[in-house]
Amino acid sequence: MAQKNNARIQMGIRSVSPIDGRYEKKTEILADYFSEMALIKYRITTEIIYLKYLSSNAGVGLRKFTGAEIKMLDELCDISVEDAEIVKQIETKGYNDIPATNHDVKAVEYFIKLKLSNTSLIDVLEMVHFSLTSEDINNISMGMMIRDALNEVIMPHIEDVYTAIYTIAESYAASPMLARTHGQPASPVTFGKEMLVFVARIKEEIDALSHVTILAKLNGATGGFNAHNVVFPDIDWISFSKGLIEEFNKNINVTSKGYFKNIQFKLRYNPVTTQIESHDSFARIFDGVKRINTIMIDYCQDIWRYISDGWIKQKAVKGEIGSSAMPHKVNPIDFENAEGNLGIANALFGFFANKLQISRLQRDLTDSTVQRNIGVAFGHSIISYSSILKGMNKISVDTEKILEYLKNTPEVIAEAYQNVLRFSGVEKPYELLKDVTRGKKVTIADFTQLVDKLTVSDEIKKKLYAILPENYIGLSERIVKEFDPQL
Repeated sequence: MAQKNNARIQMGIRSVSPIDGRYEKKTEILADYFSEMALIKYRITTEIIYLKYLSSNAGVGLRKFTGAEIKMLDELCDISVEDAEIVKQIETKGYNDIPATNHDVKAVEYFIKLKLSNTSLIDVLEMVHFSLTSEDINNISMGMMIRDALNEVIMPHIEDVYTAIYTIAESYAASPMLARTHGQPASPVTFGKEMLVFVARIKEEIDALSHVTILAKLNGATGGFNAHNVVFPDIDWISFSKGLIEEFNKNINVTSKGYFKNIQFKLRYNPVTTQIESHDSFARIFDGVKRINTIMIDYCQDIWRYISDGWIKQKAVKGEIGSSAMPHKVNPIDFENAEGNLGIANALFGFFANKLQISRLQRDLTDSTVQRNIGVAFGHSIISYSSILKGMNKISVDTEKILEYLKNTPEVIAEAYQNVLRFSGVEKPYELLKDVTRGKKVTIADFTQLVDKLTVSDEIKKKLYAILPENYIGLSERIVKEFDPQL
């Protein structure tokens, strides 16, 4: 065990990418979806489900598989590391009597045939990969990889951040806070309402993203079922393919038990393609996650500013060093780390969305190498979500300091005054308040003296005297309390 751990540490230290090195503990969960072994496993699964579906359709002429044979095929999908290594050997240098294919999908086909060659299924070996092009396998496999990663890992991580921010919004729904527009004092809000803004924005994007289905195809070398149709012209291959894609949606696992529990990503049949499925739905997924990430960047920057202003306090972690030179510092490193990694993720998602929708004529191979990096973008996203949560567990809102700052900025009630006076018969109230407040350091006493001089009713004066920065928060609290976080 010690030797294994040491080998793992050495691999991490020598890793070119921080995803598999410095941040491996945060990203290793994605290995089941985006590693080379995962790709091999999903490809084998796609081939096996296709083979079983051929057997279940009488018109193909393929015999019905027995229960034991179906079980054996299902077990073949659960590959070991050693199995994955055999596939790679078949691809790169050959294995036993199988020469090197220099083709990753063909290596999967040969591996399946190798595993079935000494079984009762030896008579159906040539139906493995029947009439398919590699992209038939790849687009379905990649679609399932993205689907499962979203359902089982990405969405639950986003939900954790969503829930944490919403919890703060609820907790501070009534806590008055100075707003700042253009960096300058503006009409007061509550801290909870400002946190809710991020929750509501993420909710909108999650709702839009959840309606994206991942398109998938199985229709041969140029999208017309040419080989399928010439061998079995009496079979409705379009209906067959549509039904097959639905097979891949069976037993989908969704791990969310909270606000996102009703969200489930699925594959959907695309009947019109070239050799490749055009990846438009992938682009929609990437753009959706990118927008969510951008909102989180905005959140990190605001929290960073609130920490800088002292409105949010950070807990000092024992043994942790904030600065190599300044012993007193507690830096907002988790939010900075999240911001940086979200930026990397978004740069990749943006490139994927722009690139993957383009393929020369009926097919070029530029998408293949790009798709192998999809897990990298999700990896940087996972790092970010984890960092945000870590940072949020180390902060507390200093409501007293926020309130003190607000009380020391009484000029923000000028808006309230001028609007009350608009309907009180006072001439040019905006200009009046502008002369009293703009570019000046004012106090509540200045407002009181102004009211004393006004020719308005006692009722209006009483209303004006009662307006203070800390109670001029409009419906901010109600907005938080009436918000429904459930999707």
